[in-house]
Amino acid sequence: MGADGSKNSKRKGEGQEDGGFSPGWRGFLSSMGLSIPAGLCRLAPPALHLGRRRMLQGKAPDIPEHVLRLAGVGPDKLREEWSLPAFVAMFLPEFPHKSAPGQENFQVLSYIAKGSFGPILKVKDKSKQRTYAVKVMPKSEILRLGVLEQSKEEVIVQRQVRHPFVHDLQDCWQTQRHLYIMCDYCSTGDLYTYWQMIGQFAEDTVRVFAAELGCALGFLHDFGVIHRDVKMENILLTDNGHLRLADFGLSRRLERGGRAFTICGTIQYMAPEVLSGGPYNHAADWWSLGILLFSLATGKFPVPPEPDHCSMLRKVRTFPYEMPLSFSPPLALLITELLCKTPSRRLRTLERFKRQTFFHGATFDLTLLQRQPVKVILELRERPDRAAKARRGLTLSLQPLKGFDYDALLSPPSTPDEHLDAGVRDHTAVPLPGPPLPLQPPQGKGPRREVFV
Repeated sequence: MGADGSKNSKRKGEGQEDGGFSPGWRGFLSSMGLSIPAGLCRLAPPALHLGRRRMLQGKAPDIPEHVLRLAGVGPDKLREEWSLPAFVAMFLPEFPHKSAPGQENFQVLSYIAKGSFGPILKVKDKSKQRTYAVKVMPKSEILRLGVLEQSKEEVIVQRQVRHPFVHDLQDCWQTQRHLYIMCDYCSTGDLYTYWQMIGQFAEDTVRVFAAELGCALGFLHDFGVIHRDVKMENILLTDNGHLRLADFGLSRRLERGGRAFTICGTIQYMAPEVLSGGPYNHAADWWSLGILLFSLATGKFPVPPEPDHCSMLRKVRTFPYEMPLSFSPPLALLITELLCKTPSRRLRTLERFKRQTFFHGATFDLTLLQRQPVKVILELRERPDRAAKARRGLTLSLQPLKGFDYDALLSPPSTPDEHLDAGVRDHTAVPLPGPPLPLQPPQGKGPRREVFV
């Protein structure tokens, strides 16, 4: 195949080696449903090994562009991916392949929670002396459940967004059998825990939370991202009690004017247009914010959960969403506009959100918002019942870690996380093919996410 292959027999052999396909590459393309013409594969075994050595030394193989295009592999990535098996290459480039750093770099401090795909661990980076939350996901589960693209989308979105009220992604990578997503560790916990402890928040506190979440949503939407699972369990708290919107497992990139159709999220927070199967857009996140603010201020959800999304849709469509008399008129007006059942008339932009009378005298400056600690959160954090509330009635066990293969990356912890202080809580549900999944209303044992297709 080399252009200079006719000059002599030695050069001809080298040209063939550079243009041939190794068994690893052919296996990768075959796993994607692509066949390789027989004429491209006429190599003797010794030439195959020589060709691979030459490629690793810096010369990319001469593969036709249409084959690369079909395989979804750019020329700049070819040299890196040529020697990797399909089980690694299919997760690239979102999850870079790394050799295991070993226990000299990372130490597992505790087990935080069980995610949908694997454990979530509290991990210390010894070199940086910093603590992180690491989500560990077996590749076999990702492929079995058909959520490869969803997993990639999660890290694509989080890599691109940086905001004071959005939870930061620190790193993500893959080893031979697992995917890892590492985020900042928030020792204070999540908003749901403190809501359970206090019952309901005063309007002044609700105003701070509303401003911070409104800023986060406005930023994400301007960036072309819809979160699709805004809820208290997905809002982590900093040491000063300020908010971080987390868990982008259901998020997706959706430009202004775009539409989505997947029924996903947590049933009590779902907008009517999401429950009905779409089309819906970023306005659905603002509905979820309205449900969240109503619940923070009253201590209960406006509509109790139903066992399935069809029943929930019927209830949401007929429910009047009348504001309690205990609400001040500005708060009642804000939540009424957020819970407008017609998406086109709903309060759905940050600029309109800021102009609400509920925020008169308040600031939306990101630096000023973070300057004053949220005193009620700091007070609740010191209460002795916080650990029990954080566990939500669940009994933690190290059983999920026994026999778990970390690709030699992490050493098993010796004790469970005493306070269940999740740096990132993974309640990621998986959109599965088939009919809607039956739901069970929460029984006070922690958050659930329900996802349908």
